Amino acid sequence: MTLNADERELLRRISESGKPVDPPEYFHSIHPPNFPASAAEDDPRREAWVELQMNLYRACIRLHELGLVKVVHPANGERGDLVVVTEASRAALA
Repeated sequence: MTLNADERELLRRISESGKPVDPPEYFHSIHPPNFPASAAEDDPRREAWVELQMNLYRACIRLHELGLVKVVHPANGERGDLVVVTEASRAALA
């Protein structure tokens, strides 16, 4: 199974957490903003960063579809789904 860089990094961080986590908690540390907060909505740096964030959401979905993470606490309106790695994820990270 081949994971892209975002999928691998997200899976690694979830694996290292040792507890159920909401994956978007890692998004800003994986791809930190590289523009000032005052940047316009159509600033190319902001638009590129938004695309990186969307790719991380896609990575979350793919990790779930591949059976590498599982939801242990569904979203409750205050936070997103909390996930943990599965046994299959250990092989994917090797």
